[in-house]
Amino acid sequence: MPIKPITGMLRRSLVLDISVAFGLGTSFGYLFWYGYHVPAVRKRDLYYSKLEDQRAANAAA
Repeated sequence: MPIKPITGMLRRSLVLDISVAFGLGTSFGYLFWYGYHVPAVRKRDLYYSKLEDQRAANAAA
């Protein structure tokens, strides 16, 4: 009883693995960017803007 050859399994699993890797990588990239980076930069910019306003007020007074 011969075993039938397994054809296309490697290609199919390779395509699936690469697709999942790109999908998860993109998803976690967006999660990091919009979940951590953008709020942190916004908070930093607001802090420096407030600091600059205080310096301008002190210089004018």
